[in-house]
Amino acid sequence: MIDLDGVQMKVTSTATRGVVGAGTRLDLIQRGHRVLGRYEGGGVIRGYMSGSLSGRSLTFRYVQRERSGEIHSGRSFCEIRRRADGRLRIVEHFEWRSRSGSGTNVFDQTGAGWG
Repeated sequence: MIDLDGVQMKVTSTATRGVVGAGTRLDLIQRGHRVLGRYEGGGVIRGYMSGSLSGRSLTFRYVQRERSGEIHSGRSFCEIRRRADGRLRIVEHFEWRSRSGSGTNVFDQTGAGWG
């Protein structure tokens, strides 16, 4: 099983309908198959995700407070890959639940998380 515990990531590619961006940082906590995360930056003041890991697939629900003051939520299905340099990459396919739209974001591992 891939170990996501303590992994920190940044957005390297974002969808047109997405709110995260180059300034977004994601920190992950993993306990068994359960994965929790928090993120901020870009158009997001604070976001949280909760999901599960199965092999190289991660599914989760997310909720975020945006700089606009709005709170939005959705769900994601992710593919986890290992880059040539050994770092992890998450390719997220998201679908908004609180507004229309969907898209794909890419997160690349940067270092240790918030602890």
